[in-house]
Amino acid sequence: MKHFLNTQDWTRAELDAVLADAARYKQHKFGDVLKGQGVALVFFNPSLRTRTSFELGTFQLGGHAVVLQPGKDAWPIEFDLGTVMDGEAEEHIAEVAKVLSRYVDLIGVRAFPKFIDWSVDRQDRVLKGFAKYSTVPVINMETITHPCQELAHALALQEHFGTTDLRGKKYVLTWTYHPKALNTAVANSALTIATRMGMDVTLLCPTPEYVLDERYMGWAAQNVAESGGSLAISHDIDSAYRDADVVYAKSWGALPYFGNWEQEKPIRDQFKHFIVDERKMGLTNNGVFSHCLPLRRNVKATDGVMDSPNCIAIDEAENRLHVQKAVMAALARQ
Repeated sequence: MKHFLNTQDWTRAELDAVLADAARYKQHKFGDVLKGQGVALVFFNPSLRTRTSFELGTFQLGGHAVVLQPGKDAWPIEFDLGTVMDGEAEEHIAEVAKVLSRYVDLIGVRAFPKFIDWSVDRQDRVLKGFAKYSTVPVINMETITHPCQELAHALALQEHFGTTDLRGKKYVLTWTYHPKALNTAVANSALTIATRMGMDVTLLCPTPEYVLDERYMGWAAQNVAESGGSLAISHDIDSAYRDADVVYAKSWGALPYFGNWEQEKPIRDQFKHFIVDERKMGLTNNGVFSHCLPLRRNVKATDGVMDSPNCIAIDEAENRLHVQKAVMAALARQ
């Protein structure tokens, strides 16, 4: 049984097949691959695009989605073995995943880091707990990576450039300012999929402290070796943007300050000029801009950039629906 926890766990051929299937669902949105089946969508964190697209996607494939929010409309869950459960948690993941597996055919999980200790959060214990004890496929709806966003992003780029072959495109993943430190999930995933597609990738961030976790930098290096392309780290805005075909923006927290954002705040406050604006985009090769959303306008990117015809963020957001249907279909068919 195969899960969808990270795109890195799937072969390039499998990913290409999912993207091709997603393109077909974009043209013909209804199917019956989930007819009579149930999907549990477990949300530990808020959502707009993820919940809407997964619920609608399940319906459009003939299935039924049940949304659960542990600690709100479902019991709080414990994930560690050996814990004396005399606190808030009412039941253990071992029982939760096994029971849900008796009811439904797929389980989606959305669980952000706790932002206390990265050495703990990087273990992805919530997602892995579901995968360990579930007897049906588990889908990552965003934890410390966001593989569904990766595929939506890749599909939007393929549509824009009119080809499934993105090799040779100059791709800039740029850090942007945000008044608080955010999850690195989308940045980890953007780096993963861009290198997987063989693009020439530049990770642009203010200082070496903002370089991503070694696991994802390692995945990127592995992908470059297998798929072609290149990987560079830059702290120079103009040289990174120059002649870029794609600019992808995301804010994330510096891992050395993980769990200590007050210490990071005066550092990140120095780099508000990393905002994506018209001047920077003017350095590109008529490049496209995108973002996973939600985006704070005139903090991460200007109104001019967001309202430009070169902005494909809405196309990418729409594609969440199509790629997630393709992922669910692939898992249901196995």
